[in-house]
Amino acid sequence: QVQLVESGGGLVQAGGSLRLSCAASGRTFKNITMGWFRQAPGKEREFVAAISLSRSTTYYADSVKGRFTISRDNGQNTVYLQMNSLKPEDTAVYYCAARLGLVISTTVAHYDYWGQGTQVTVSS
Repeated sequence: QVQLVESGGGLVQAGGSLRLSCAASGRTFKNITMGWFRQAPGKEREFVAAISLSRSTTYYADSVKGRFTISRDNGQNTVYLQMNSLKPEDTAVYYCAARLGLVISTTVAHYDYWGQGTQVTVSS
């Protein structure tokens, strides 16, 4: 079992930055692939970014590539999402997710554990 707790969401103006954190507990963090997803009102949950166990592989949705950076600290059991140059269309609830194993996936159904979500609102 893995428990995930996100933090760092909030209200920011367009062009601003936020850093989301996700603290994991309950299982060794080193055997888990981590991802961030988001869900805007009336839309399906969508992939944002993912990072491999070794941190050598990262993958981003085209919509955030070049603006968002995912990272992880295995010693602190924490994954981060640095979001720069935010746009109003980035407004959503952001979810941290954990996938057992070493293979990165962009598919919601492939993730085994989810956090409760943190709201990010970008004003124009």
